[in-house]
Amino acid sequence: MSNFQFIDLFAGIGGFHIAMHSLGGKCVFSSEIDEQARRTYQHNFKDISPNIFKNRLFNDDIRAISPDEIPDFDVLCAGFPCQPFSQAGFKKGFSDNHKSERGNLFFNIVDIIEAKKPKAFFLENVRGIVNHNDGKTFKKIQEVLTKELGYSFYYKVVKASDYGLPQLRPRTFMIGFKNDDKSESFGFPKELPLKFNMSDVWGGKCSREIGFTIRVGGRGSNINDRRNWDAYLVDREVKKLMPEQAKKMQGFPDEFDFPVSNTQAMKQLGNSVAIDAIRECGKTLLDYMITLKTENNNTKNKGEWTKLYSFLKIINDKKLFMSDKDLIANKENYLTVTKVSTLHIEQSCCLESGDKVIVKNERTGEEKEILVSDFLNKNLLKDWASIIKEGKGTFNIPQFDILQNKLGITIVKGGNSNQKADIILDIENANIHKKDEGFSIKSYLGSKPTLLNASGNTNFIFKVKNLPSKYLDEINAINTRTQLKDRIEKIYNLGGELEFFKIERDSMRYNLELIDSNMPEIISKMLIEFFVNRTSSIKKNTQEVISSKNLNTANSEDFQSLEIKIKRLLVAILLGFFAGKKWDGHYNAKGTIVVKDDGDQVAFHIIEQEALEDYLFENIKFDTPSTTRHRYGSLILENDKKMYFKLNMQLRF
Repeated sequence: MSNFQFIDLFAGIGGFHIAMHSLGGKCVFSSEIDEQARRTYQHNFKDISPNIFKNRLFNDDIRAISPDEIPDFDVLCAGFPCQPFSQAGFKKGFSDNHKSERGNLFFNIVDIIEAKKPKAFFLENVRGIVNHNDGKTFKKIQEVLTKELGYSFYYKVVKASDYGLPQLRPRTFMIGFKNDDKSESFGFPKELPLKFNMSDVWGGKCSREIGFTIRVGGRGSNINDRRNWDAYLVDREVKKLMPEQAKKMQGFPDEFDFPVSNTQAMKQLGNSVAIDAIRECGKTLLDYMITLKTENNNTKNKGEWTKLYSFLKIINDKKLFMSDKDLIANKENYLTVTKVSTLHIEQSCCLESGDKVIVKNERTGEEKEILVSDFLNKNLLKDWASIIKEGKGTFNIPQFDILQNKLGITIVKGGNSNQKADIILDIENANIHKKDEGFSIKSYLGSKPTLLNASGNTNFIFKVKNLPSKYLDEINAINTRTQLKDRIEKIYNLGGELEFFKIERDSMRYNLELIDSNMPEIISKMLIEFFVNRTSSIKKNTQEVISSKNLNTANSEDFQSLEIKIKRLLVAILLGFFAGKKWDGHYNAKGTIVVKDDGDQVAFHIIEQEALEDYLFENIKFDTPSTTRHRYGSLILENDKKMYFKLNMQLRF
């Protein structure tokens, strides 16, 4: 497969870049935080991949960029930090927060895969990751990639010498694919003979055919020391490994140049991947990837099925009853629906009086008249609502496929992660006549729906003041049922303070400040109120924050003014912005349809915004997502030697 696009995360000096570029790939985004490694990377790739430097797509801190800012790509490549899982390191795994957040940066990869949905991923780490923490760490990695993200997962411990390079360097390669439902599974390529040996590397007779694993640190040990890795006996003379030899052992081309000191060059090579091993496995990955289906629409989750259900229920009912704050329909107040479509299909359904529906192809203008009663009724809808409610994970409902054929349109997966509007309607009542109004769809047929999903975009960072770093491990070791509350209270009891610092991603800060310049600080106080006092209700939380008089905003707040701001924020999250993208201030949808747990549905529209605001204010709650998955709830000792603590904002109905 040629002309594929890839991204290069935790890029180091570009071992993945060289391998994938040689297979026909184009790098569209790269990220590396180490300043010296960035110098070497840019020096060698400024002509090979100029776009990532010209377009500011050479990122430094992976935590600071939203996945939505990354261009689309086919393959994600990442040699994520190995020290937390290494025999030579502390082996703290996901809990390693002593040197920034290197232990849990794997979940930044997860965020990107979840948002961008590439065709495949290729991850690399040390051999020890497989058995770290009795295998629990590796099991977690596999479960997140397969069960949460829906990718296949294959792994193998590969040595550089397996694919032609004279170096041991055992590393765990993890490869996975989207839409991998083939009966035959992916297989790693067969091993290859050495292309050259250590005598060829040195240009003289070496006592070893295959070299030691190039490492970071420990340089200069005696040749007889069991920890030695860089001393070799060449022509009966002890020689120390230098960048010239290490570069060959890792498979870098002769023209690859280091604009840094030899000490830095050796460190960078020790952190790099074995290029030939990456290239051979990458070639097999690409060959397998092109055999897979591009899309599989047979199975959907509850949310996706509910959006199709709502589409069909509107066709059957031809009206939407407006709701009050308690989701009770006002039978005297409804919107008549005259056309229904989505952003994802060419066809629309014009709903005429009586039993007729006109299916129209918006591109060709071709029309077809059908009778609703031929394929749809209230009893069928009731049955489908029950099937959706009882479904687990992703599942198929064959009756929907039959119905779509009768209707004469192909309804693709409901919803789009980049759109607020799940369905497009022409609506009217005595006072309005609106065309192409977007509505979001929220469903109670499954677990209660989320208003704002947790991600790195919704992490709030606090500086920890007046607390020595010696307490980091003690506080992070708290593993009670209420560990977040207990960790924060422990910080306070030891004399520490949490001072709001910033939101992890700039897009979320920007969006909140569009609502009110003080909104980031307001939400930071509400989060502390939630995690310490478990005040989950937005309404009650707002009351408690006001009564605590702990807001350092420019203007003094009272409950009524803060309530207005919070209501505006909730509507903006529902209809306007995504946490990972800067908002233009406009609502992308004009209302929302709520599918209740009995299958009935009611609607809110901004023509009656007060009812929508009241519903959200009284029904939205803070929620507690996974602390590991979303990288919050632990003390972090950052590179500036200061400690930080994160809290995450997730909102659920």
